[in-house]
Amino acid sequence: MALRIYNTLTKKKEEFRPINQDRVGMYVCGVTVYDLCHIGHARSAIVFDTIYRYLQLKGYKVTFVKNFTDIDDKIINRANKEGLNFSQISDKYIQEYYKDMDALGIRRPTYEPRATTHINDIINFIKGLLEKGHAYESDGDVYYAVKSFPGYGKLSGKNIEELEAGARVEPGENKKDPLDFALWKKSKPGEPYWESPWGKGRPGWHIECSVMSTFYLGKSFDIHGGGMDLIFPHHENEIAQTEALTDTQFVRYWIHNGFVQVNKEKMSKSLGNFFTIREILERYEPQAIRLFILMHHYRNPIDYSDDGIREAEKALYRGYSSLKLLKNLPSTNKAKLSSEKIKDFLGKIQAYEQEFYTSMDDDFNTPAALSSLFDTIHLINTYLRNFSISPEEEAIKRVANFLRTAGDVLGVFDEDAGAFLDSRKNKRLIGLGITKEEIEQKILTRALLRKEKRFKEADNIRTELLHKGIAIMDTPNGTIWDILDE
Repeated sequence: MALRIYNTLTKKKEEFRPINQDRVGMYVCGVTVYDLCHIGHARSAIVFDTIYRYLQLKGYKVTFVKNFTDIDDKIINRANKEGLNFSQISDKYIQEYYKDMDALGIRRPTYEPRATTHINDIINFIKGLLEKGHAYESDGDVYYAVKSFPGYGKLSGKNIEELEAGARVEPGENKKDPLDFALWKKSKPGEPYWESPWGKGRPGWHIECSVMSTFYLGKSFDIHGGGMDLIFPHHENEIAQTEALTDTQFVRYWIHNGFVQVNKEKMSKSLGNFFTIREILERYEPQAIRLFILMHHYRNPIDYSDDGIREAEKALYRGYSSLKLLKNLPSTNKAKLSSEKIKDFLGKIQAYEQEFYTSMDDDFNTPAALSSLFDTIHLINTYLRNFSISPEEEAIKRVANFLRTAGDVLGVFDEDAGAFLDSRKNKRLIGLGITKEEIEQKILTRALLRKEKRFKEADNIRTELLHKGIAIMDTPNGTIWDILDE
């Protein structure tokens, strides 16, 4: 099945056909670096990291560009408040951004340019728009003339007449038309600035992404992404200014991820439901956050809740438990699978594998892809807790390879299962007031009691552990234990 992507520009799913057959250029709008990132930033990062990984799995050589806006009113205000230079603020929060992204397993893009490193390119871009009559200078500011571009509104579906009805010129602006937007902003006293043909100033927000994306990917490229809140005006303005300069289609496929709500309300600091990634990482596993995000289709809204992420964390632990079982599978066992059961097992694995790729090819449908992954994990539990398959057999090689591949695309299950579970178990056991050694000693005592046919006393040990939150299970390969889900 060919990869199909929902294109915001055409409002439909389309077969993905890159400009160059085996190469993909992708640009995603990055963060404005003046504060710690929040859960909304996490969603965008995880969504496009997954898309990046899957395109690479499909065999494409991907040039992935994600920018930093490192000069902006918010950055300047933060710098003034803290008595620092604007670059000190941006440098600080870029490093904080990397701490969060690294914790979430976000792979670094090919390029991560900063707006301030492309000032000359921005100035030359603006010069080109002025020469072609799509922009004008007004007392040190330079504005883009929206009505000079006939296609304005084609991404967002906005109508110029309707936009005009609600538009107004803010105090201090020197626009000819309320719809026009700033390409270059004259610096105010005390603000950072760069020299330009129009005087001392700094770039507007929209121009930054047009310049940096085309600098690294060319005047026309395959994918441009970001949150739905960027469709208008940011991405609409990017299209207008870029296509006005180049006279060619700017981007072929526009991809936008949905919003994150908290308990069905819009996330905001004023409502007290604003969560930074750092705060969430203090409470939950990073891979559980990835799972929670990917359990929702990227275009749909997400309602963030503690209950939802706890469920994702439980699923994460179950998955790692199955991977540990698979890794430690013995080569011989009295309950050996028959060749027919091996064939059945392999057939089901192949079906789940195909479902995974079909789901990802259908506009990166990660909820369905995860369903195939967890169906595989359930199958492992069903078969391997009761039977034995030799690690050398084709079925085991096939399932291990699929789990590695799927986990790599989704950014989960990429740690050693035993080490992951042991480290997490030790942390959780502290809260339960019992140690791993005490549990294993009780299991040994129980085994001796059962051997002596003192079954009631053996059952008392099981009950005692259960009251402490520990479940024990007798399998053909011995007794195993786990912490009960909260």
